[in-house]
Amino acid sequence: MARDYYGILGVSKNATDQEIKRAYRKLARELHPDVNPSEDAQHRFSEVTTAYEVLSDPQKRKVVDLGGDPLDNGASAGGRDPFAGFGGLGDIMDAFFGAATGGGRGRGPRSRVQPGSDALIRLSLTLEECATGVDKEIAVDTAILCDRCRGAGTAEGGTVTTCDTCGGQGEIQSVQRSFLGQVVTARPCPVCRGFGEVITDPCQQCGGDGRVRARRNVTAKIPPGVGDGMRIRLSGQGEVGPGGGPAGDLYVEIDEAPHEVFVREGNDLHCHLRIPMTSAALGATVPLETLVDGVQDIDIEPGTQPSAELLLTGMGMPRLRSSGRVDGRGDLHVHIDVVVPTKLDEEQAELLRQLAQIRGEEAPSLAGNGHKNGGLFSKLRAKSR
Repeated sequence: MARDYYGILGVSKNATDQEIKRAYRKLARELHPDVNPSEDAQHRFSEVTTAYEVLSDPQKRKVVDLGGDPLDNGASAGGRDPFAGFGGLGDIMDAFFGAATGGGRGRGPRSRVQPGSDALIRLSLTLEECATGVDKEIAVDTAILCDRCRGAGTAEGGTVTTCDTCGGQGEIQSVQRSFLGQVVTARPCPVCRGFGEVITDPCQQCGGDGRVRARRNVTAKIPPGVGDGMRIRLSGQGEVGPGGGPAGDLYVEIDEAPHEVFVREGNDLHCHLRIPMTSAALGATVPLETLVDGVQDIDIEPGTQPSAELLLTGMGMPRLRSSGRVDGRGDLHVHIDVVVPTKLDEEQAELLRQLAQIRGEEAPSLAGNGHKNGGLFSKLRAKSR
């Protein structure tokens, strides 16, 4: 069933263009998100804006009057022929090619109320903030609704009149002769800029645009698990459109700052733990300050070798799904760096010499290559014979 665009604006099917404009402006001032932030009001504001855009377009309004819906992918109510609203081939050509084919009707004035643009801002976060999530207050320089005219663009008591140059059509036509005959071309009216109407007394604050530039604070709720380059969408927090149109979205792009201790690899974290040679040989329990879980005791097994790795399951970064929810966490990889002392006093050196003697480690030896039938050097000598 086709939508009742007249009912949405609360006007009759015989309403004039000016009556439709007045009805829209009255509803837009009541339902604009900056005035009424409720979800129901935002939904109604979107419906009202759509209805006005349809009924202010002569071609679309003609489809509505014939019982169809111009926004329903060309479908019309009751299974009616989609070309039934046109009188013949000439009307069909006019509908597709407009005034450019000669003698046809133009597209009519464009709406002064337009959707706002999206905005993008970068936000620097620490690795801790990316891991735990955070609410950040962001200062945004953007276009907001003019609080003096509430988007109407007129001064108090000001009026909007039909453009005398284009007669309210929003465009002016010119006739040129060519080998095809007379060709009628249309271009936006330079006086009203295609709106079909002129604000005789524009608002002094916004100059008739219905919006002004200002800095405002927006709170961005950053979920746990975000990473560098990810974008958070804040619906309706972008720029307010011309004429007080619905605001676009604000995208917050995450800039993850490097961490002094931890390196992120996807959802996993990596860090290096330096332990003395004696702790590696004898074993020890070492406290480790983790990113999210506080201080954790790490057990170093006796005989731990350099470049060993300890895996702490589920102590990495939260896994952020596309839906915005967190589903588990990655792992924490602890890389062991064994620190060999570089400066020993005589007593310490003597103790190490005694240990080496007890263990039979007075002189280093080459490691075997894993083959029982002689080492690598033995095989090389055999080949040279």
